[in-house]
Amino acid sequence: MSLSRRDFLRYGMAAASTAVASGAIDLSPVEAAATSLRIKEAKAFPGVCPYCAVGCAQLIYVKDGKIVDIEGDPDAPHTEGALCPKGSSTYQLSLNERRITKCLYRAPGETTWEEKPLDWMMAEIAQRVKKTRDASFVEKVRVGARDVTVNRCEGIAWLGSSVLDNEENYLIAKLARGLGLVNLENSARLCHSATVPALGATFGRGAMTTNLIDVQHADVIMPTSNWAECHPVSYKWVMKAKERGAKIIHVDPRFTRTSATADIWVPIRSGTNIVFFGGLIHYAIESKKYFHDYVVAYTNASLVLDPQFKTPTDLDGLFSGFNPAIRSYDQSTWKFQLDADGYPKKDPTLRDPNCVFQRLRRQYSRYTPEMVERVCGIPKELFLKVADIYCSASGPDKTATVSYALQLNQSTNGVQQIRALCMLQLILGNIGRPGGGVVALRGHSNVQGATDFGTLYHMLPGYPAAPLQGPHPTLTDYLEKTTPKGGYWVNNPKFVVSLLKAWWGPAATTANDYAYDYLPKREKADAYSHQHFVVGMYEKKVKGFICMGQNPAVDSPNAKMARQALRNLEWMVVVDLFETDTAAVWKEPGIDPKSSQVEVFYIPGAPAAEKDGSITNTMRMAQWHVRAVEPPGDARSDAAFIVDVGTRLKALYAGSKARRDRPVLDLVWDYQPQGPKQEPNMELVLKECNGYTTEDLTDKDGAPLYKKGEPLKTFGHLRDDGSTACGNWIYTGIYPEEGKNMALRREKPKAGDYLGHGWGFAWPANRRIIYNRASADPSGKPWSEKKKLIWWDAEAKKWVGNDVPDFSPTMAPDAPRAKDGPFKGVSGTDAFIMNPHGLGQFFASIVDGPFPEHYEPFESPTQNLLSKVQTNPLAKVYNIGDLNKLGTPDRYPYILTTYRLTEHHAAGMSRHVPWLSELFFGHFAEIGPEMAKELGIRNGDMVTVETPRAKIKVRALVTERIQPFMINDKKVYQVGIPWHWGYQGVMQSARGDVTNDLVASLGDPTTFIQESKALLCNVRKEA
Repeated sequence: MSLSRRDFLRYGMAAASTAVASGAIDLSPVEAAATSLRIKEAKAFPGVCPYCAVGCAQLIYVKDGKIVDIEGDPDAPHTEGALCPKGSSTYQLSLNERRITKCLYRAPGETTWEEKPLDWMMAEIAQRVKKTRDASFVEKVRVGARDVTVNRCEGIAWLGSSVLDNEENYLIAKLARGLGLVNLENSARLCHSATVPALGATFGRGAMTTNLIDVQHADVIMPTSNWAECHPVSYKWVMKAKERGAKIIHVDPRFTRTSATADIWVPIRSGTNIVFFGGLIHYAIESKKYFHDYVVAYTNASLVLDPQFKTPTDLDGLFSGFNPAIRSYDQSTWKFQLDADGYPKKDPTLRDPNCVFQRLRRQYSRYTPEMVERVCGIPKELFLKVADIYCSASGPDKTATVSYALQLNQSTNGVQQIRALCMLQLILGNIGRPGGGVVALRGHSNVQGATDFGTLYHMLPGYPAAPLQGPHPTLTDYLEKTTPKGGYWVNNPKFVVSLLKAWWGPAATTANDYAYDYLPKREKADAYSHQHFVVGMYEKKVKGFICMGQNPAVDSPNAKMARQALRNLEWMVVVDLFETDTAAVWKEPGIDPKSSQVEVFYIPGAPAAEKDGSITNTMRMAQWHVRAVEPPGDARSDAAFIVDVGTRLKALYAGSKARRDRPVLDLVWDYQPQGPKQEPNMELVLKECNGYTTEDLTDKDGAPLYKKGEPLKTFGHLRDDGSTACGNWIYTGIYPEEGKNMALRREKPKAGDYLGHGWGFAWPANRRIIYNRASADPSGKPWSEKKKLIWWDAEAKKWVGNDVPDFSPTMAPDAPRAKDGPFKGVSGTDAFIMNPHGLGQFFASIVDGPFPEHYEPFESPTQNLLSKVQTNPLAKVYNIGDLNKLGTPDRYPYILTTYRLTEHHAAGMSRHVPWLSELFFGHFAEIGPEMAKELGIRNGDMVTVETPRAKIKVRALVTERIQPFMINDKKVYQVGIPWHWGYQGVMQSARGDVTNDLVASLGDPTTFIQESKALLCNVRKEA
């Protein structure tokens, strides 16, 4: 738009006229005109917001090599051009006086940073990695009567990031595994790690089942997190549903911005969600509001269990098989009765006392409305009202959507809290259908992608398990023990062999089991997570640390201990945009810098606007952002750092004849770095992730299918004979032809395609709602016209509709169970193809129980009212002495929960952005008026909040948003504290005590995620 001075004045006069008429000044015409002036003649580049995982698409405007403006992309189907305060401030991630653009070095014991050349820094970093790897490398161990090659390095930890791109996380996973690193994590461990096993065990994949846009078709929506505040742009779809008549039920300990939009706010005590969801399951069964036909057809409710299996209802809090000596379960009774063909027996009537449905019914028979009231603090009448509304959103014509975030994840019962939510959706028939689903709301831009690409200690890219030395000494052992007999995971050998070929290329041959020995083997499952290696740092067992785009000095549980652990390191590398609390841990206020001998290398990084790559948002959709400008100074992409380190290490090991060094030397590592900063070609990385052929391929009839080196179009073409290489099978199709980057697509939705299939790429196979076979009845017809998505076209002999079928597109509804092939064990009615029996799973093998059972948080104001077992008997308690003391209600009488704010982000990126930092006066704790009156605290007073681990000082925000609970007839007060603050920040209001200092070192038994939403604390007014 061209705007003259006269036009500007005309807009100004229009604004003044509006002010006279309405009594308010409307500056929007002037603001729009000013923006138009700023971007005139600027070139627009596609971008993606780097904050939360809604993945708001952006347009980055560049003029004369500089960013002049960043706006939301109005064509984006999921965000429609909107940005929240954080997204609107991304301009200041690139243009910011606090941004560091030179390499900084801190020598051991020194008190100041020293600028160093980039080449010197990279050479020194490579030397430190090699030295520590060589000193702490374990090549072989004795397991029983055999020597097992484990190729494991435990002396280095690498913390990737949920704000790094997919390709960057993939490069970290590849290089780290090549080096033998087992201490490999990203921030997903601390926020959403409980999601993957919970959703995976229930549905087959550990990812959000639906699409944000589809939420508008829900009849009832139940957020169990602060959706409106933490993921504000996506909340528009909730509000559109409300405009259509949907009811919103908000379940949260605090009254928040989400509560303000809800029809009903349900206050719930933190850590008791299993009781709430279990109560809803009990209500749905006993009131017969569950979707009977869906449950019989698409879940394992009808499968018949071993009569020796017992639930906590039978055994007062424990499942059958518990061994108290080792705090573990013998799962030998956790099994089905089998028919003559080796398939579980079925009872379609759901009446057999040993069928899953009846065992489920018995398990939750204790979870009555009265028990919900006593444990959760939800009045019985309110619970019954909510139960009737939510459970009525079931059947052919109605669906409900439920969302969750960290309130459920961050718990010693984290996996099971989410499992309970999933099972509720399953029994109501709300999975795979329009307006249904589980919305897993991720807090970092690429939590989903970082997890998908395997920068987590326990898994490889695409979700194969990272091998263990005991059960997986050889490739044959590994594949036999990790590949099921039915369901789409029968293709696991294709995924794993293709991954090994992508990593070690010509060195991975049939003769050496495709270089399987090169993969590091874990010693045990109870090791190597974020909390494990922080303890290892504290104990000086972990010597070196690479930290990229994360701030463990603030986001770690028991963060005060974690900071001392960082100071105990021999060396540390930090790659970031700003001087984070982690980078400055050696000079933390109150700490003598000379007391820490950690050697620190700070490498300046680049935000999304300054590099190429893809980010996968919370609904599994990858979007590509294009480098709009060159990073300033020594700053460059994280990918450039990773590729540079790998290249230098290969050179350092070039003369080695040792077999232990072959995984580094044989690593395929040519990404064509270009330019003065040696930026790698990111589409080459994307192609490797997508997969390509290593030789000419033909189909089963001998017809040519691919030439050598061509990208694969579908994961259905992967093979286990070394003829395909693929870095992450679930992303196959994202780069189906040379130069065709599906993540870069930005097509406006076509008529009838409300899910926007032409925008980006959603794994798997661009499906927008997974498990969508369940949107049709067993015969292939839609359950109803109102809720149809895909259906069987008998004439065309294929599935058709409004989404890509999550199923073989030509498998008829009456097709029998396949005896072999890629869909082995799957029949025409199996909607959950990733599960062994093709069914949604109420009964599933989770280490702490096949059904969710309530246990109290380790710090609780009450005894467990449901059984004699107080806390999760398998939960991890880290043995670090007085640093991990636990509180009791006699000394710490108040419940403490932590949370996020719209205006800030995670562990501190926003604290370096002036536009965001000035929006809050400083760190604070929310306290209810009644509690404040008892303690003599007034709004604005400074208070000390204390747990057995630490004390922090914050300002009191006395508010009615925080209400007390009646727990087992006793009034219990709660305190809420956001966790964004730390000692680094652009202004005083951005700096404050670290909330996570208060959190204990505890872990869910499956994922070792911490318990930071349900603590006990004491509060006192500062004199």
